[in-house]
Amino acid sequence: MGIVGALVRTAFLVDTVYTESARDHGITPQQGQLLCVLMARSFVMGELGSVLRLAKSSLTGLVDRTERNGLVRRESCAEDARAVRVALTPEGAALAEEFHTETCRRIEALPDGLAPGEREVLTDLLGRVVLDNKVPAVFGESGVGVGGCAGHTC
Repeated sequence: MGIVGALVRTAFLVDTVYTESARDHGITPQQGQLLCVLMARSFVMGELGSVLRLAKSSLTGLVDRTERNGLVRRESCAEDARAVRVALTPEGAALAEEFHTETCRRIEALPDGLAPGEREVLTDLLGRVVLDNKVPAVFGESGVGVGGCAGHTC
């Protein structure tokens, strides 16, 4: 199997696990991703769109649906009345933690057939690919939430 096949099939495998975990928690995969991003801190809509790599209309729909489910809330930004922040509700924070923990458990089990040294090598190599391609942290990783609110301190 070549590198393209291996990466595409790995992405499909992780996506399938992620989708199944989201379904088990009564949310969509996109809502799961949103909740995990918001675990670190609240975000202004524009900043959130950049992190999730979503167009404004897609992000608005996602936040609307997640807000209707009581998992997130919109807040005003004290320094910019035009800006809207999105934050987890207490129910959303609890679900985010549960979803994140379970999904990590499932994904971490995927390479169980590898020896500990092989797991380390895989982690290092995949980490380099992710960093080289400037993939934003979107799953409760350290580094999410670094920086301000699009230059504001709301």
